[in-house]
Amino acid sequence: MKLKRKIATALALAVSGIMCFAGCANQKAENKAAGYVQISQEEAKRLMDTESDYVIIDARTQEEYDAGHIEGAILIPEYEIADRAEKELPDKSQLILVYCRSGRRSKIASQALVDLGYTNVKEFGGIIDWEYETVK
Repeated sequence: MKLKRKIATALALAVSGIMCFAGCANQKAENKAAGYVQISQEEAKRLMDTESDYVIIDARTQEEYDAGHIEGAILIPEYEIADRAEKELPDKSQLILVYCRSGRRSKIASQALVDLGYTNVKEFGGIIDWEYETVK
């Protein structure tokens, strides 16, 4: 009788462990898929200086972009992301760095990209805090 109880207890623990592991693994996958990653401007600059296959998205308006932007940035205003992203950003796994003026629109644009299936989106705030070079 004791052996049956030990086997039953071991089996129950094993099943509980498997269920817990599956639930935790699923939760991690959901967290990763749920959003973009917010990074510092220093980290964004480091990525720009060390990576080669990335895109910078400026989520502001044309007028703001014309007044000054980060070199190499593509202008896609946050309100146009849903309509233009898949055409202009065909590689959904490519590193995408997103900014705007203060950080509000870049967050909206970053989440819109994730909602469209982009998997490597990093948001780094606003150009008002950018301490590096810009171009006009």
